Amino acid sequence: MKNLLKMITLCGITAMLTIGSPAVLSKTLKVATLSPDGTFWMKQMRIGAKEVKKRTEGRVKFKFYPGGVMGNDENVLRKIRIGQLHGGAVTIGTLAQSSPDITLYGLPYLFSSLDDAAEIRKITDPMLSREVEDNGFVNFGFAQGGFTYLMSSEPIRNLDDLRKRRSWIPEKSDVGLSVYEYVGVSPIALPLSDVLTGLQTGLINTVVTSPIGALALQWHTHIKYVTDQPLNYIAAMLIIDKKVFNKINKADQNIIREVMSNVYKKIDQQNRLDNIAARKALKNQGVEFIKLSDAEKVEWEKIDDFVFKKMIHKYNYNKALYNAVTANKSDAPKLN
Repeated sequence: MKNLLKMITLCGITAMLTIGSPAVLSKTLKVATLSPDGTFWMKQMRIGAKEVKKRTEGRVKFKFYPGGVMGNDENVLRKIRIGQLHGGAVTIGTLAQSSPDITLYGLPYLFSSLDDAAEIRKITDPMLSREVEDNGFVNFGFAQGGFTYLMSSEPIRNLDDLRKRRSWIPEKSDVGLSVYEYVGVSPIALPLSDVLTGLQTGLINTVVTSPIGALALQWHTHIKYVTDQPLNYIAAMLIIDKKVFNKINKADQNIIREVMSNVYKKIDQQNRLDNIAARKALKNQGVEFIKLSDAEKVEWEKIDDFVFKKMIHKYNYNKALYNAVTANKSDAPKLN
């Protein structure tokens, strides 16, 4: 009896000591990306992860799965939904279903220059981030991939040339499909991880990507020509499942937001410089940049009106966001 009373007393003391002092939970955030290890993106994310671990005293850690080992962006999103992953560094179009306004940045001929894009994004990045968070993901900012270009093993000087090529398109790319629909091309859809093999085997001979993307993914080894006409603007973001993020204590959440947002600002700034350097690198490797004639530019730029109208109908864009994103594009279709 005495031993029983002693045990009850010890349990009571333990309970009193723990009341009002909740356990501090540790969390390892599993994040996947297509970015190969060793790239500036991955180096910066690992630096950020190290700082988060230090400032949270080890309560929050990141485990990265780079180089597409978890599959393409759609696979990463699916694995986040089932809890196998907690987040991903993905292209912004990946969230088109839950946050349709995110596709606005990818519309053709939206921005006239990188300076134009930077000016607009000062206003629209926070608006898009709020939408992403409202729809289930914490976002730490957007990192530009720059403008995309048609790159091919054969020259493309006009739309007729494009019609003769075997063109790749990312899976589930509504904007890309609409562009090729206008041109009259049936593109070949492949996951990003299969594009290099497609180029090597001749399944495809034309891709749309940025200069930095062509180098990072090794596609440049099968590219001889770049049609020097910027097509659309690409960007990526780091997202974490909001349900998972909300289980982390508030102070640690604030640290993660501060650190990883700064990481993405650095990546965004560096990618602008890297794209300029990547153009030079492609030229130094013998890739020929083809200028379109003025008449051809007029023909190509007719694409945007067709695609804009299709995407407006499909996604029913938020009017305030659409107007903000297209503020500097005078010929953009108006929302009713």
